[in-house]
This record gives sequence, structure tokens and C-alpha cells, in this order.
Amino acid sequence: MTSLSHPPADPGTPVRPTRRKAFRDWLMEGLPESSGKRQGPHGKPDAEHAPHSWWRVMCLTGLDYFSTLGYQPAIAALAAGVLAPLATIVLVAVTLFGALPVYKRVARESPHGAGSISMLERLLPRWWGKLFVLALLGFAATDFMITITLSAADASAHLIENPFAPSFLHGQNVIITLVLVAALAAVFLRGFKEAIGIAVVLVVIFLALNLVVVAVALVKALASPILTTDWWTALTTQHGNPIMIIAIALLVFPRLALGLSGFETGVAVMPQIKGRPGDTEQNPVGRIAGAHKLLTTAAVIMSAFLITSSLATTILIPAAEFQPGGSANGRALAYLAHQLLGQGFGTAYDISTIAILWFAGASAMAGLLNLVPRYLPRFGMAPEWAGAVRPLVLVFSVIAVVITLVFNASVDAQGGAYATGVLVLITSAAIAVTLSARRKKQRGATIGFGIVSVAFIYTTVANSIERPDGLKIAALFIVGIVGVSLLSRIRRAFELRATYIRMDEAAMRFVAAVDDDTIRFISHDPKTRDAAAYRRKLSHAATVNEIGDPRDALFLEVIVDDSSDFETALEIRGIEVEGFRILEVHGSTVPNTVAAVLLHVRDVTGIIPHIYFRWNEGNPITNLLKFLFFGEGEIAPVTREVLREAEPDLTQRPWVHVG
Repeated sequence: MTSLSHPPADPGTPVRPTRRKAFRDWLMEGLPESSGKRQGPHGKPDAEHAPHSWWRVMCLTGLDYFSTLGYQPAIAALAAGVLAPLATIVLVAVTLFGALPVYKRVARESPHGAGSISMLERLLPRWWGKLFVLALLGFAATDFMITITLSAADASAHLIENPFAPSFLHGQNVIITLVLVAALAAVFLRGFKEAIGIAVVLVVIFLALNLVVVAVALVKALASPILTTDWWTALTTQHGNPIMIIAIALLVFPRLALGLSGFETGVAVMPQIKGRPGDTEQNPVGRIAGAHKLLTTAAVIMSAFLITSSLATTILIPAAEFQPGGSANGRALAYLAHQLLGQGFGTAYDISTIAILWFAGASAMAGLLNLVPRYLPRFGMAPEWAGAVRPLVLVFSVIAVVITLVFNASVDAQGGAYATGVLVLITSAAIAVTLSARRKKQRGATIGFGIVSVAFIYTTVANSIERPDGLKIAALFIVGIVGVSLLSRIRRAFELRATYIRMDEAAMRFVAAVDDDTIRFISHDPKTRDAAAYRRKLSHAATVNEIGDPRDALFLEVIVDDSSDFETALEIRGIEVEGFRILEVHGSTVPNTVAAVLLHVRDVTGIIPHIYFRWNEGNPITNLLKFLFFGEGEIAPVTREVLREAEPDLTQRPWVHVG
């Protein structure tokens, strides 16, 4: 007998899906993967994927990091004026002696690509840790989203300012930026595949062209000493006191923080790095060494380019050209490429810059697709569709469109928001390694990283006060993430949350020793482990329910370790206390864990078990809140509801008795 309204189709006859179903299947492709395990395009490689040399992976990181040369010199000149080279030296010092040591330690302590956020999650457990991670995800989302929109906006500026660009493109920055964002979304919707080869080509060409431009510009400056003299005269006239020059450079530094981007991406792509033959997942020494080379080389290359490009552009380009509407605004090196090397070379430089900026947006999108599924589904704080790539791409693309419209595709206007996201991530990494060093009683490292943390905290606060746009955007992301997360957590409260279940030999022996064909469990609170408590519970169950021989009953105890966890692995142990046989299991909630154990016992033995509860005292609303946030509360009815959702067949569902 079947409940189908139509007979089943012939297995040999293909069933043509409806357009709606086909679209949904395409949109949700990859959704069945288990929560928290999905990795985006730059995350953990497939099993058959061959890792790459560290320098090739550096080019993947360089899409985000090196591409900032497209706009960083112009932003530095606009923010610091004639002080731009000195402020850039401060930025380089912070890079080499602050951010680099921090992230080398992050690479050592989080070698699987989880980054500093994962370190803080381990160091700050339970609900406060989860909420802190959600806040950091808001800032990370700000960083990556602004990378997409700012890079696309700067690519538009390079396209429009090119002398060969059609005249009708002038003034259409917003439209061009939106087209680039849409093209990025189309690539990911079709299916983005890792393309380190493309990244290597783009980065090598881009850095080579920049090297030519900077070298020619510095030669031009040295050949025209009057230009260097004019710059130095302006510097000393406006800021005569050397101490004041240093102080102003330090004050201006937060505006240049965009030049620190790329470090978090550098540790995120660590699984792509080829290790040594003796590497293990627990101790990938070769991969860590490769990551250190990657981070150090990228930082040194970028530092050299930052100082030389800032010096060249500040000396050779009139200050008025850096202002909004000026020919060098957002494209200082491109301006020099056209002025010093001709329109042909300048156009080649523009094409290279547009390509790497657009690909930097792809790197940022991949970062988002790595980050969100890594945390939110594992916390139980994401809708079901968040486990699939394409719905997330659509959501992020819509957000990118909104940001582009709000900021009118302006590179300068988005600089503060970008810097905020970058600085918060680096600050969190500095705090994470400081706490790690303190926990390991490494006094020197604790003091050193503590000083770096204070410096980044100052920089982040100063940037947020001066340019609050980034803080506002991050706050919107945080409110959205926390709101959606809590609603999703409530909606998914009645799911089974066991990643896997295993019974030890004692537990199996207790279950197998039951004489009759019925396995009976009595739920018991492990906080009261004494003979009198077990006897009272057994006597109550025997009185209220007909359980047969009380000696055949087993006690089931759930110890709640961290109620903020959503998914946990269940290890069931068999123990004896005062002669009573007990199955003990650690979990994040009592009802969900009990339901998972009952279903596991059913599957292992083929016998449908019974569980006996007493009604909880207290207000049911209060008990429900206790369940949602502390994993306890109204246990009996919630256990029954979890079982009902997990096993729709009533005849196969474990029995729940309450008295």
C-alpha cells in the first residue's frame, strides 16, 4: 500500500524536473554538506587538489594586498599632503614590526586557515566568545565587502581616466562599478574555481609594471632636483619642528591603514601551501614555514613599493591633482605611467590595474564565502540556505550594490570604512596572540604583543572617530548577523545536534544486558549523584509508570559542557554509581542529546527504547528560555519534539513518558 497519489515512475524513465525545482537545485547546490565543514574557493583544498609553492600562494594573497597600490599612494597624498612619505614610513614600520610578527604567530597557532578569529573563539569560550566572534564577523564582512566595492570603484576610475576610453563613459563611475560587481557575481554564480595560475600572472605583470613606473619616477625626481627641493621646502615650511613632523605623521597614520590589508587573507589561504613530506594535520611544520615566507616576502615587497611610490607621487604630482575630480585621484601611479611613459604604456598599466582590482574583489568574495559557512552554521546561527554558495553570493552582491550607491562609487569615501575593517581584524589578531602568549606564560612575547595591541587599538579608535563610516557599516553588519543568528538558533532549536555518536564497551554491555525486549531509560540530573537520589528516581518511575523489573532500567545522564555550542560529538560512557548502571554523555543541551542517544540505541539494537521523565517545576516560559540559552529547562516536551522532527514515523519513534 502506498500513500502516493500517483504510481511511482518507471526507474528507467527520466523524470523532467520543473523549472522551479531545477532552479532551486542549481541555487542550493552543495547544501547537503554538513554544517561548519563547507569551505569556499580559497579554503581547504579538495582531497585530490595538489598544494602550491608558497610564492604562488602569495600571489593569491597579493590580489588583495598588492592591488592597493592602485589607490594607496593617492589616498596617502590626499590624507597627509607633503607628509605622505613620512606617514608611509610609519605605516611600513607598523607593518614589519607589528602586523608581520602577529600574523606569523597566528600562522603557527592556526595553521588550517581559520585565522585569528578562530584563535579568539578558542580563547573566549561559551556565549561571550560566540557573541565576540559574531562582532568580529561583522567587521570582517565590512573589510571584504568594501574591498569588493572600493576595488571596483577604483577600477572604474582607471577605466574612465584612460585617454582612449569613450567619452560617454565619463561621469558614469557608479554604473561601471555596478557592472563590475554584477560581473563578479556572475562568475561566482556560474561556479568559481581556484585560479592561482591567473593570480600569479596578474600579480607578476602588475608588480613589474609598477616597478617600471616607480623606477622611472624616482629617476625623474633625482634628475630634477628642483622638484625634490620644492617638496622638502614645503615640508619644512609647513612643519618646521622635526618632533611635530613625527607626531603629525603618527596622527595621520590611521588614514593610511589600507596598506595593511592582506594579512588575514594570507593566513586564510594556508591550506593551499605545499608542506614538507613529514607534515601532519596536527603539526604541519612545512606549511607553517611556507606561510612565514609568504607573509614576510609580501610585507617586504609591499613596504618597498609603499615608500617609493609615495615619495615619487608626492614629489612629481601637483597637490591639486589628488583632490576629488583630479586626474590623480585614486590613481596616482597610473597618472605617472601616462605622464612619464606615454599613453601606450599607461594604457597597459591601466588594463593591468583594472584586472587585478577586479580580481581582488573576487578574492574578497571568496573570503566571505569561506568565513560565513565556517562559523555561523556550526553555531546554529544561519538559515539553511547559508550552507550553499550561490544564495550567499546573491546576498553579498545586493549588499555591494547598496554600498556602491550609498558611497557614489567614491574611492576616497570608502577608504575609512575599509580601514576600519582591516584595523579591527588586525587588532583582534594582536589581542589573540597576546592572550595566547600570556596563557603560555611567555612574558617577553606577552609584553611585545601587548604593545602592538595597544598601538592597533589606538589606530582603530582614532580611525573610527575621524571616519565613523566604517563603524556604522560594521554596526549594521553586526546587528544583522546577530539578529539573523539568534532567530536561526531559535528556529533550529529542535534539530538533532550530534555530529556523530559512539558508545564505549561498558555502555554497549549495559544495553545488551537488558533481559526483556524493552530498553528503559530513566532521565537523571548528574548534579545529584548519590544512592538515595537514584533510589528515589527509580521508585518514582516504578510507581508512576509500569516499568517491569526496576533492576533492568538504566539511568541516562547528560552533562552540559558549553550550551553555546550547537553541534557536538557524543561519546556515551557506561559507568556504575552505588550499584546503579548509568549512561553518561556530554552535550550542549539535555533534550537534543537525549533524543540523539535514544535514536542511536534504537539503530544499534533494533529495539525502540523508552525514556522516563519527571515534570519540571517552574514557569514554562522561563524553562523555555533556559533551554534556548543554557541547554536545560523544559526537558521532557522538548525531547519529544526533537524526536518528532527527527523521526516522522510514529511506529519507529522512541517513547517518552512523563509523570
